[in-house]
Amino acid sequence: MMHPDLRNLLYDAEIAYLQAADMTRFKTVVASLKERLEVYEYLRDREIEIFQPIADELLAAFPEENPKLLERALKHWLSIMRYCAMAMLINNPEYLQHRLLEWLTDIVQAYQMEAIETHLCKSLKASLQKGLSKPQFALVQPFIEQAQATLVSAKIPSKV
Repeated sequence: MMHPDLRNLLYDAEIAYLQAADMTRFKTVVASLKERLEVYEYLRDREIEIFQPIADELLAAFPEENPKLLERALKHWLSIMRYCAMAMLINNPEYLQHRLLEWLTDIVQAYQMEAIETHLCKSLKASLQKGLSKPQFALVQPFIEQAQATLVSAKIPSKV
């Protein structure tokens, strides 16, 4: 998958040379891609550093919960972070929705993990805000919020 803005500019360039305004847009997209790559590499290279404190905090916050359920939720958010990173890199929220969130939502609801998942998401955001600059966090934040809105913010009917 390619960054949609970059793909569109390349398609335009197949028809004719890019005009000055298109070149400016192209330079902006390339600069943005450079920033996105830096954030992607940070997330990739520091995954354990990011998630180990979150795992420890999760155990402390849910001491009575089944450890297997906590492990499952942690694995969900490891996957979510990886998919968020790729969606951020290619600047494509649909990628995240189709690749991960459509099937994971049913699992979260089936195991009634919303409280755990909400806690994990909050902890992940706090961890990323400590490690990334504000502009860097702003690149990945919409995708994390998309995951949160899809997985844990939707109102789920209670069982009667």
